[in-house]
Amino acid sequence: MSNPPPRPVIGIPSDRRWLEAHPFHCVGEKYVSAVLEAAGALPLLVPSLGSSLDLDALLATLDGLLFTGSPSNVEPHHYGGDPSAPGTLHDPARDSTTLPLIPRAIAAGVPVLGICRGFQEMNVAYGGTLWQHIHDVPGHLTHHEDASAPLDVQYGPAHAVHLVAGGLLQRLADTDTLQVNSLHHQGIRDLAPGLVAEAHAPDGVVEAFRVEDASTFAVAVQWHPEWMALDDQFSRALFQSFGDAARWRAAARNRSR
Repeated sequence: MSNPPPRPVIGIPSDRRWLEAHPFHCVGEKYVSAVLEAAGALPLLVPSLGSSLDLDALLATLDGLLFTGSPSNVEPHHYGGDPSAPGTLHDPARDSTTLPLIPRAIAAGVPVLGICRGFQEMNVAYGGTLWQHIHDVPGHLTHHEDASAPLDVQYGPAHAVHLVAGGLLQRLADTDTLQVNSLHHQGIRDLAPGLVAEAHAPDGVVEAFRVEDASTFAVAVQWHPEWMALDDQFSRALFQSFGDAARWRAAARNRSR
């Protein structure tokens, strides 16, 4: 009897946070579980070491990359934004790791999925800009959660997104509209060149995009499909498609050995 093929390896770049007096590299369990259970892959946590990390060596070992959400925001100097409000949480170690990693990974044919902060990172990495407090911009919805509510309420459906006809997400969803959660203060101001919108919120804000010239899966969403991913039909389909792309890369890498 032949052995089943090994699971593809999907890297998840970490947040660098201080816990008591020590720096730790952390990834939320919900992302790890979604990679393992919904994408059917082996999650590998990647430390955010900036220029100390050999990106080419890292990419040679990976079959996919998931860029996660986080309480921190991309530092605004990366996209020409105004200085952040006092008390804004930043993670320069993550910025210095993910921003150069994203375009290099996609150019190397590594499948990529971005979620929330990861969605914003991908836009910035390709030259786009962000609103830092989208709810303060006239004409826009309040996109952030009520932090005092229970988690199942915070991550519950918050608004519709309208999927672009003929786009990848519209084909995965087999519908024109999804109900999604919404837990973000920042949002896309200018969509970067080379990125193609896949979904919009009712106020017109881009909520999903793909990298137009990518040779493989390269998609990002502003909402959180990793939350209870197996319980949502579209979330399952999204992670399955991501995992399938990673499996294809893993098989190609194994054939080349």
